[in-house]
Amino acid sequence: MEIITSVKDMQNKVMSLKNQGKTIGFVPTMGFLHEGHLTLVENAREKSDYVAMSIFVNPLQFGPNEDFERYPRDIKRDEQLARQAGVDLLFYPSVEEMYKHNRTFKLSVENKVDILCGSKRPGHFDGVATVLIKLFNIVQPTYAYFGMKDAQQVAVVSSLIDEYNFPIELIPVETVREKDGLAKSSRNVYLTDEERKQAVVIYQSLQLARELIEKGETNPEVVQAAMEEYIKSHSSAVIDYVEIYSFPDLKTLTTLSGLVLIAVAIRFTNVRLIDNMTMEV
Repeated sequence: MEIITSVKDMQNKVMSLKNQGKTIGFVPTMGFLHEGHLTLVENAREKSDYVAMSIFVNPLQFGPNEDFERYPRDIKRDEQLARQAGVDLLFYPSVEEMYKHNRTFKLSVENKVDILCGSKRPGHFDGVATVLIKLFNIVQPTYAYFGMKDAQQVAVVSSLIDEYNFPIELIPVETVREKDGLAKSSRNVYLTDEERKQAVVIYQSLQLARELIEKGETNPEVVQAAMEEYIKSHSSAVIDYVEIYSFPDLKTLTTLSGLVLIAVAIRFTNVRLIDNMTMEV
């Protein structure tokens, strides 16, 4: 595995590979790798000649009261895991390398962001889109792999690739879970032992929604209410949202039909957890 920290060096490496006709599968991350990230790498290995991973904790997507400084980092551990997973190119730039100059342009994401996590984190997806445009131009991947754990991000990235004409195929990958169903996340380390036991409620509420819909419930408000009641009665978590939309266009539904996204966000003392599922109705 080759570790590259310079934008120019990464671009030169990618140009050399593309001149040889090689395909590149790209897994962008913020590090502190877990099985979810490694599953993205596994998927990329199946389809690509070379797998490139970026590790960059992007300051632009953190709000003023969010956990940029506290976000877990362990680059030596990440290097080892990436190497074991079969990453060929690890792009690990500094903030100064990625944002060298005073910014002349400010990207604003207009659609799909005033709901779900976007409504709680103004400017978050502006930062995500900004860094992804830079990374896509640096890495020039054939395929880009994103986890469905953040389904709103997948929907936004799909629009980004389409509207800016990137010659990239977006490949969403299903959420990787612990044995009890909790979605794997770098932030899970902040849960206390008791909160970790309770955290499975987020997955269980999604399963409750699935059962209700499979039994014929088509009113999204009924499903949402049942999920909220379940979370409140089985945990000490504070609900940020329980929402249902069409996917991937993220439109409000009055009746459940087609491919729908059911999404949940809850808060414990020091951590906010998100999860979701999509299902055809």
